[in-house]
Amino acid sequence: MTSFWYNPNIHPFSEHQRRLQTLQEFFKRNNTPLVVSEGYDVVTYFRAVVGHETERCQYCFRLRLTATALAAKERGFEAFTTTLLISPYQNQELLKQIGEEIAQREGLRFISEDMRPCYSDSRRISQELDLYRQKYCGCIYSEWERFSKKKR
Repeated sequence: MTSFWYNPNIHPFSEHQRRLQTLQEFFKRNNTPLVVSEGYDVVTYFRAVVGHETERCQYCFRLRLTATALAAKERGFEAFTTTLLISPYQNQELLKQIGEEIAQREGLRFISEDMRPCYSDSRRISQELDLYRQKYCGCIYSEWERFSKKKR
């Protein structure tokens, strides 16, 4: 298994770097392959979602899953997936729909198993391993909603 990091949605840059560093340290300790996209592509993210703030997740999913599929295809993989499938806070049907659409377009398979039943285990394990866990999805909009108590 190889993992791919492409998260131009994460804001601010220091949060992006903290999450990336945590992941890199974990993968290094476990001798697991990690491909990190080049640069912090926040401008591309904003261009994708500006004007679509209330439905931004679909634009964000499409941007990130497309990059993941292209990275998988470039490396000769037959399938791709996303860690977002473990989150009870993400729209799983939308993730599956977009992932399958991109997979079909790129000649790949999208693995869309519902991992939400494992969410509490993932939280427990990350605490045991002393891994940094964020308190919002990453985008500036979700950070604002999370900390201002505004609900979508």
